[in-house]
Amino acid sequence: MSKKVSSGFTEDWLPVKAIQNNMIITTDNYKVSGVKITPRNIFILDIDTQNNILISLRNFYNMIDFEFWLVVADRPVDISIYMSQMQLLLNETNSPAVRKLIMQDIEKGETFIRNNVVDTEYYFLFKTKNVDEVQKRVRMMINGLAQCGLNASQISNSDLRLVLENFLNGGTSTEFGTVMPV
Repeated sequence: MSKKVSSGFTEDWLPVKAIQNNMIITTDNYKVSGVKITPRNIFILDIDTQNNILISLRNFYNMIDFEFWLVVADRPVDISIYMSQMQLLLNETNSPAVRKLIMQDIEKGETFIRNNVVDTEYYFLFKTKNVDEVQKRVRMMINGLAQCGLNASQISNSDLRLVLENFLNGGTSTEFGTVMPV
């Protein structure tokens, strides 16, 4: 018999026990982890290089012998430090030409802020009950993606929270009712 959840929070019916050690720990003791891929626009490369990367990716996909998910998530861009630095530079500059260039950068930054600009991030996720298997799969994925000319790193707790938040809230950031670390 399953337990009926009467809470209004979505995460109360998700099988997430914790997010720790770069893994989501589920209530049935699966570990969900993976890698984060640094985006790369291969379509600015010559056609032979593009084809080589695509062939390498096909070989990489065929090498994976376990279930995985390719997840795309948007992360809000925080340019507040950059904007503060530009304002300080503007205050210290006397040259009208340089001031004009700095003001243009500030205006562009304000446009980014007004339009809620985001970075798109890419993740390969998988689940397993074996912690040693997590590390083995992560290493295999990082090495396989490197052979394709792509940089990848193990997903972090912060990345996992972002993926869940994007899933639960359609990409809208909230400060209430989100999955928090234990």
